[in-house]
Amino acid sequence: MREAPWPEVLAARWPRLLPAIASGATHGLIRTGHAVRTVLGGDTSPDAVDEIAHALGYWAARAIFVPGLAAPAGDLDADAALAGLPRLPEQSGVIRDRFARLGDLPAWTPALTTLRAPGSPAEVPAALASLVDAGVKQYATHGHGSPVLLVHVATAPNAMAHLLPALPQSLWPSGFAATWAACAAITVAYAPATPATPATASAAPADLMARAAEHGDEHVIKLTDTALDAYARTADPALLTAATHCADLIDPPR
Repeated sequence: MREAPWPEVLAARWPRLLPAIASGATHGLIRTGHAVRTVLGGDTSPDAVDEIAHALGYWAARAIFVPGLAAPAGDLDADAALAGLPRLPEQSGVIRDRFARLGDLPAWTPALTTLRAPGSPAEVPAALASLVDAGVKQYATHGHGSPVLLVHVATAPNAMAHLLPALPQSLWPSGFAATWAACAAITVAYAPATPATPATASAAPADLMARAAEHGDEHVIKLTDTALDAYARTADPALLTAATHCADLIDPPR
């Protein structure tokens, strides 16, 4: 990062980092996405640029790999593809152990192919937005299975969306495919098979982030930020229920 502009470093390291997108339960991607969004938003201070370096280093240091990957090549939209994923017969153990068992699940690899892939790099932002929306809605009905881990099915594609403007368009399709695989892996490893009735949003959109900040948990804040992004794009009030639900499921920090 001292030797080249940060976008060049990001693009050069991208092919090596992308296979480990699940690193830290996708926190490597999420941290990088927030850091890039900050710099692209106008904060080009040394500290802000250094955070990109720290984020990439964290991503590499926490590397874990998901077995049995296959590119999306089906005709299902994000909602249907996410809903159709299988589940690990035994959802137990830490994330590294759960992901390692995905390769032993016969339905895992075929399920990855059911999602419709973007037809061109220009369609990737819209495809990621659909994946964000599907992840937010899934949290409202399945978040009780793992209130913290399942947040990332929504926040990871949102982070990838923030990264796209800093990457060459030729790298966008592989970023989408890897993000889908990470979201699918977390769903298969942590989401219950049976949904719950979603709660209703009990706060106006303008008040949700203030409530999340008052709650104080980083995952509540991240999911609320993502749900509000989705709501701003779609005006779908159903997306706001996930933020309310997350604050109910996760205890405030002490």
